[in-house]
Amino acid sequence: MTKKNARSSGILLHITSLPSKEGIGTLGKNAFSFCDWLKKSGQTLWQVLPLGPTGYGDSPYASFSTFAGNPLLIDTADLVSRGWAKKADTAVPDYIKPSGKIDYGAVVWWKLPVLYKCAAFFLTSAQDEDKKLFETFKKKNRYWLDDFALYTSIKKYYDAEASEKKVEGAASRWNEFWPGGLARHDESALNEWTAGHREELEQIKVIQFFFFSQWDSLKKYAGENGIRIIGDIPIFVAADSADLWANKKFFQINQKTLALKAQAGVPPDYFSSTGQLWGNPLYDWKKLKEDGYSWWVKRIEHMMKLTDIVRIDHFRGFEAYWKVGAVEKTAVNGKWVKGPGKELFNVIKKKCPRAEIIAEDLGLITKKVARLRDDCGFPGMKILQFAFNDQPWTEESAGNLYLPDNFETDNCVVYTGTHDNNTTVGALKENPPLYRQNIVSYLGLDPSLSEEQICSALIECAMKSRARYCIIPLQDVLNVSSDGRMNVPSASGGNWAWKLDELPDLSAAKRLAALVKEYDRINSL
Repeated sequence: MTKKNARSSGILLHITSLPSKEGIGTLGKNAFSFCDWLKKSGQTLWQVLPLGPTGYGDSPYASFSTFAGNPLLIDTADLVSRGWAKKADTAVPDYIKPSGKIDYGAVVWWKLPVLYKCAAFFLTSAQDEDKKLFETFKKKNRYWLDDFALYTSIKKYYDAEASEKKVEGAASRWNEFWPGGLARHDESALNEWTAGHREELEQIKVIQFFFFSQWDSLKKYAGENGIRIIGDIPIFVAADSADLWANKKFFQINQKTLALKAQAGVPPDYFSSTGQLWGNPLYDWKKLKEDGYSWWVKRIEHMMKLTDIVRIDHFRGFEAYWKVGAVEKTAVNGKWVKGPGKELFNVIKKKCPRAEIIAEDLGLITKKVARLRDDCGFPGMKILQFAFNDQPWTEESAGNLYLPDNFETDNCVVYTGTHDNNTTVGALKENPPLYRQNIVSYLGLDPSLSEEQICSALIECAMKSRARYCIIPLQDVLNVSSDGRMNVPSASGGNWAWKLDELPDLSAAKRLAALVKEYDRINSL
């Protein structure tokens, strides 16, 4: 068991980016091998992105469920080794490429039908002991699993119907295209659907059992090797989700027409001059409060079973959130609305006393947001790429709060960059020359150094800083350029696709291990 408050460091790498013959990273052998590499690197933290099932755009921040696992991350070879699938059913076709970026369309086309076939095999042929484990899993997770299975089954049917009729966008608009009773989550309509789709519903639940069985094995192995996993959840849920469909009373939605009353976003910022229009439903915090914030408590409890630490994306939305009209096309015409504040986290701390939370406090952070973060005792985030710009260095620049000299506390997490940033090498190559010059000047480097050498110096700067936690994207450790960027905010496609062709070598591990030792980021086991 690692010391909770010791100086620690780790790597940001989502499961999808692991090398795999299945065209996308999985919870299989290479995930365990990456734990071995982390241990050799002296790292004690592994940060991943949200683990939920992804839809259009492939974003882990727009999931069909905040509780379910992403079926695409299931390792089919592991299913075979457990006796839960036939090898012949899991053969990977030639159009699935083991190297290069993820082709989500191809992976979904191949893998989802395979997983249903594996689930059917499990239900008929698994050992009795394994079937008992499945029954236990269903009972423990009934509070979300039943609704998720129903949502997935109904969605699968009506998405296919909409596709045949070529109704654009219908796949994400259940509130418009599902029959009234199903859309309203009426018990009689759901009972009728269940009676006609029992086998499919069980298969969907088996697929979730596959995911959580594999995740539990990986989580246990990581812990045995001194590695704590940092999970991630977005503050909001997707409009196309079982979360909204089954819990409408907790959201700003017209309970009769089922249309969203408003949507989430952020105002114009560093990433976009028109802001970011997310389209997520907004919470009805009054209704959540009346219910004792039980839905949020369950969400955090669930995450703490899966991870050791949870990062909550867009933390500032708990102090005040950007409310945009449901029909707006950009996020410019919005307004700030008061959020639940510390009251929510007081309840969470009481109900989940062991929960350790990181606040993603980026963007427009006011004194009130900072006070909420500090009053809750949550570490915030410091992004080294945000410490520099392409303007002449001034006294104001020297006061940038993302510069390590200005970290006001050690209760923070320092990153060279996040999944929303370019890689550091990419940023150095693509930003105007003054951006690079400012970094070189601040770090006292030789101006003739390569982008890769400057990236290494920034990693060392992060390790050296007073921040309790230091997280480095693996792309920066490996000096990957812009083609390794995970996400360009507001871009409509091409995101989340970077994948390793092979695991990093021992030379990279040795470099990190040396930094860990030099800057005392070694946790005691």
